[in-house]
Amino acid sequence: MIDILFINPTDRTGLYQGLAEDLSAIEPPTWALLLAESVRSQGGVPFILDLNVEFLENEALKVRVNDLNPRLICFVVYGQNVNAGAANMSGAVKIANFLKKNTDYPISVIGSYVQALPVKCLKDEGSFDFGFTNEGVYALWNVLKLKSFTPGDLKKIKGIVFRDGNKIIMNEPEIVVPTERMDSDLPGYAWDLLPFKNRPLDLYRSPLWHAEYDPEKRSPYAAIQTSLGCNFGCAFCMINIINRSDNEEVGVASNYSRMRFWSPEFMIKQFDLLNQMGVETIKITDEMFLLHRKYYVPLCQELSSRSYANTLRMWAYSRIDTITNPEYLRLVRGAGIKWLALGIESANKSVRLEVSKGKFEDVDIRKVINQVHESGIEVMANYIVGLPGEKLSNMQETLDLSIELCTSGWNMYAATALPGSELYKKNLENGSQVPQKYLEYSFHSYESRPMGNENLSAKEVLAFRDMAFKRYHSHPNFIRRIKDKFSEKAVNSIESTLSINLERKILDD
Repeated sequence: MIDILFINPTDRTGLYQGLAEDLSAIEPPTWALLLAESVRSQGGVPFILDLNVEFLENEALKVRVNDLNPRLICFVVYGQNVNAGAANMSGAVKIANFLKKNTDYPISVIGSYVQALPVKCLKDEGSFDFGFTNEGVYALWNVLKLKSFTPGDLKKIKGIVFRDGNKIIMNEPEIVVPTERMDSDLPGYAWDLLPFKNRPLDLYRSPLWHAEYDPEKRSPYAAIQTSLGCNFGCAFCMINIINRSDNEEVGVASNYSRMRFWSPEFMIKQFDLLNQMGVETIKITDEMFLLHRKYYVPLCQELSSRSYANTLRMWAYSRIDTITNPEYLRLVRGAGIKWLALGIESANKSVRLEVSKGKFEDVDIRKVINQVHESGIEVMANYIVGLPGEKLSNMQETLDLSIELCTSGWNMYAATALPGSELYKKNLENGSQVPQKYLEYSFHSYESRPMGNENLSAKEVLAFRDMAFKRYHSHPNFIRRIKDKFSEKAVNSIESTLSINLERKILDD
């Protein structure tokens, strides 16, 4: 018998519109993979159904679930961007509603949305019998020891929220896995549970820029963590909600800022395994990979010593104020990391300080980008517009800076009040509008609804973001860089992306 069926839900067309078919990334369900392997370490039998790559209509889904006959269904609702935990609830709810009406299996949910808003989630969504209020590792172990999942049994389990008649009950918190137990209690990835066509992970694809704008390099693709969480507490971010340790109805991620690490010795074995599976295109999902030298330096040294390092196409996240040493940049490049995704956020220092609690060091952004480029590493620059205090002139300043920096990768997000972020709770408290539909959290959806601020409407922010995307990616300096660094084929791929227009409800499209 299958003890637990992890379902990775999907609503790709709703989330990405015309980008869904060929252009948006399809990331392996990292947290489902980690949870599945953790369940195995306790003697349990997990299974993963990834509906992002297995496109099952309702009746086929029902047959598949009944064939598997799990004791428990668990929707794992995360994704490849910080907003995805909320946006992907759109697909999770549709599928859970169908399964609740057409099967008899108990249904649970884990993910950033239920972690941020546990009581609201269960009040709104009757198909979920219970949810996990943080990362869920130990709570899941204990749930699977139960003989049944009745309210009387569930009340014994720390770290869950459940329905008892008309009441929603949130039990006391469960701890998260501490660093000293990461290697043993989250012991890797259940890669073998993922479907594939010809070879492992070939149904997954990287972002186009990660593959140097060459579609043939996008697969097979893996995403892997070397740490969890972040030491910082930026107001717009909800990453640390996974570390939740209280029972507030509205969780705020900046209250749980911390990082936990797998050992470098453990991690190098994970990279060796991916190499044996033939995977060269890899995302290091950590929010702050280049922050603690104790962990990333020995790992990069080990990777650099591997014969396969030269064939890797990896990318990792960092902040613009954590990578000022050229020596470490050379080490990172030697480890096979060809891209750094850097959170520049805004060209305006006062805006950066406002949302990052003053922890954003005053660095020369231009100098840092030059150092990264000189080390042979490309930059995916991330910007946010519509942050508190911003005006139209500030957004333009950020766009102008991005054009000047001319990085090979570029993202600009319209600031959105994501559940779990400090901005979300503040907006609730001051009566500002927050998204009412899950797809309103998606950066690329028709329903997308940024928060706006005291100077800018949501409509103005989203219109600017969409204009900026086209202006940047058609700018002669950017096109020249892509052609020189990669190829004419890469330029053609970018032009194909620009040919797809995202329709936006608030822009009256």
